[in-house]
Amino acid sequence: MCANYEPPTPRALRLHLRALEPSFGYSSDIYPMAEAPFLCAPDRPGGDLVPWRGVFGLLPAWAKDDKLARHTYNARSETVASKPSFRSAWRRRQFCLIPVQSVFEPNYESGRAVRWRIHQSDGLPFCLAGIWEEARRGDEVRHSFSMLTINADEHPLMRRFHKPGDEKRSVVVVPPERHDDWLHAEVAYALEMLRPFDAAEFAAEPAPRASRQAGRKLEDEDPAS
Repeated sequence: MCANYEPPTPRALRLHLRALEPSFGYSSDIYPMAEAPFLCAPDRPGGDLVPWRGVFGLLPAWAKDDKLARHTYNARSETVASKPSFRSAWRRRQFCLIPVQSVFEPNYESGRAVRWRIHQSDGLPFCLAGIWEEARRGDEVRHSFSMLTINADEHPLMRRFHKPGDEKRSVVVVPPERHDDWLHAEVAYALEMLRPFDAAEFAAEPAPRASRQAGRKLEDEDPAS
């Protein structure tokens, strides 16, 4: 499961992910119930990906308030088609890309939980497979999104995280050449795309939380420059 991640800066979205710059601000440290950008298909063929503002944690139309997002930020590939919170978005093929600079997971190899940062070795941002939803709150429309996850018991990197004895789970990285495929996939093909990423292209290291920096607003900087 992934409950914490770092999104790219607006400039990095434009330079490295073929996306328009968001017209809204967002934090550099995202947890469930926080708002962050997710990417949808271009408005026209060959156009840039479109950033939408959404709550991290899927909120179906029947959700009474945003607190449900604390339990719906990850959608298991094995049950996404049947779970009440996710099945409508999945059936309607509301697939999105979740841009991240890095994701964070707890590592217990030292005997206690240590926050680790997982990122691409080249330092560039990347996209995760997600689904999105729309819910109305009176006259307000709230968008939300969830990360798809798969089993990672055999993954050389992702099996290192979470408590000993727990099932290991992993987010799904969508490579740039497959972005359009994911956004326009039929349901059966979307399931086939939920595959492990190449661990050789990623790195991970301990990342203790710097309290002063937690939740600061993103600056318009390019992390790869």
